[in-house]
Amino acid sequence: MLFSGTKVSDLSKASIIIILAGFITLGASFYFFFELADEVLEKEKFAVDQWAVDVMSSISSPRMDQLGGWITEAGSVTLITVMSVLLLIYLLFLSPFSRWVGIYFAVNMIGISALTKGLKLLFERQRPEVLDEYDGTGFSFPSGHSTGSMVFYGFLIYLIVISPLRKGWKWLINSILGILILCVGLSRVYLGVHYFTDILAGFLFGLAWLMICIAALEVTLWNQRRRRASKKSAARTTEQA
Repeated sequence: MLFSGTKVSDLSKASIIIILAGFITLGASFYFFFELADEVLEKEKFAVDQWAVDVMSSISSPRMDQLGGWITEAGSVTLITVMSVLLLIYLLFLSPFSRWVGIYFAVNMIGISALTKGLKLLFERQRPEVLDEYDGTGFSFPSGHSTGSMVFYGFLIYLIVISPLRKGWKWLINSILGILILCVGLSRVYLGVHYFTDILAGFLFGLAWLMICIAALEVTLWNQRRRRASKKSAARTTEQA
């Protein structure tokens, strides 16, 4: 059998924490996403959307417009696609990580692209404003910039967590990446091409998908380590015999 002879103790502490946190986050994300999605299907209007518009209008200025345009590009399809290809090449051919990390990263990115497009077609929510300049075309719910930035930069956060970097550097880099994810989402509201609830739904769904991919990856890596350990044990037994 696939998992015969396996023990939970074979998992590293980091893997156990990541998997448990992943399932908890997954459940919470799906719950709140589907609650929100149900309201969108019923064409409900949200007070938080108007509140977000009022807040963004109060800080609007030419400089903020320029800054918002720069930040939103960090979640654009073009930039995320280019960076994903480069990272995939690194993970598959240059990094010290298992090839499975690259494979699951590809599943992570391709999967969220297909799922986001499918959800947009399902809900058919119109944008507050259509602006080609900021990729503000097509349906609105959930935000593709939010799902894309969550799964891409979120996977980078995972890679930093499992890297041999010092703890201080991990906290610094991951804090910057976390802030970037939030800023990409908020920039879409500021630029007027998304409702706040589009962003929230994008973050929730993107986080849920990210956790599925990371949890599946951790289980795969665990199984890979188990098989390697079994082969080494068998080899030592053969030598002793």
